[in-house]
Amino acid sequence: MAQIDDAISGDATPTSAFERRLMVVLGGLYLAQGIPTYLLLVALPPIMRESGAPRTAIGLFSLMMLPLILKFAVAPFVDRWSPFPKLGHRRGWVVPTQLLVSAGIASMALVEPSDAAVLFAICISITLVSSVQDIATDGYAVRRLTDRNRSMGNAVQAGAVALGVIIGGTAALVVFHVAGWRTMILLVAALSLLPLLAAMAMQPEAPAAKDTKGASLAGFFRRPNAWLILGFALTYRASEGLVRGMEGTYLVDSKVPTDWIGYLSGGAAATAGLIGVAIAAFIIRKFGLTTTLILLGGLRSLCFLAFALNAFGVWPGMWVAMSASAFQTLIRYMELVAIYSFFMKNSSDDQPGTDFTILTCAELIVYMAGASAAGFIADRMGYSALFSMATVLSLAGMGLSVWFLRKLGRCPRAPVTAGA
Repeated sequence: MAQIDDAISGDATPTSAFERRLMVVLGGLYLAQGIPTYLLLVALPPIMRESGAPRTAIGLFSLMMLPLILKFAVAPFVDRWSPFPKLGHRRGWVVPTQLLVSAGIASMALVEPSDAAVLFAICISITLVSSVQDIATDGYAVRRLTDRNRSMGNAVQAGAVALGVIIGGTAALVVFHVAGWRTMILLVAALSLLPLLAAMAMQPEAPAAKDTKGASLAGFFRRPNAWLILGFALTYRASEGLVRGMEGTYLVDSKVPTDWIGYLSGGAAATAGLIGVAIAAFIIRKFGLTTTLILLGGLRSLCFLAFALNAFGVWPGMWVAMSASAFQTLIRYMELVAIYSFFMKNSSDDQPGTDFTILTCAELIVYMAGASAAGFIADRMGYSALFSMATVLSLAGMGLSVWFLRKLGRCPRAPVTAGA
């Protein structure tokens, strides 16, 4: 375990011009993913409902998450080949996909927000293209970040995602209510073009480099510690979906006004993006990854316990629920820094996009399973039982994750090539 901590707890402050440029590039690339994702998942559903779209159709929009879950299947292809070699391997993916995403968002202005069928077709296309861009961006980050600056790079990554929540989610809703549907869509489409400046500043890579031609899903599982790494990805935040799936609904049922919920989510995301992720990077650098994961897992469990006590009536009040929600958002973004540091550290240089994608997809699958079950549990057993289960599962997942980390600390870390 000390091997993991030592590797990630180095000096995370970008001191050279190259490192500062890398952080700016990564911030732009991950912002490019955050804006469309949160436009579709956060802003679009309430806009559609307000415009008269049926709830059944809106519920089916959760299927837009499928490309994010299944993108591991195409990750080896992205690692092996580039559509525009002259731009560089991964930049050859990022530039055209970003143009397509922005065009897809702009095309939504031609459709009424109540037209669920056409919107779904456009949105699933955007998500598919964005998923490919995600693989290329992650592969670039894994290749460029080092043990010395990885935690800072992951802080930039999580902060850019938080900024994407604000622009694509909260700000989009505000613009919609002030200026209308088409103005909001075209503004977001224009803003989504800005990260192209970061894409053009990417350091070019050799197209279809020799060491990525053998990239494959099997290449990940040939590694001696693959199952331990995957076990961590599946367990550490296994409880997250149970709470996130019903958090907004619980706040509504707790009589929190919907506009307050929007400002709460946006404000918490801004705080996490500007402050929380920097704190997480500092803690990792100062105390190591394992200590950070235990600390954040414990704080997350306390948030879930606060939800449970509020639901039981032991710690009542709307402000308790809102505070727990805001603090949980802060903890969530701090956790992203820690787990992304772990995932990138344990992604091979041979197939960086593939390995990182497998791990993030594994975590997302467990999240989706919990989120899907959350409504059923709340309906059958109540919020108090749901949040109590999440608290217990959070503690158990944290314990299992520490066990995996301890085992990894004693495992050989010999590199295994993707084609071996």
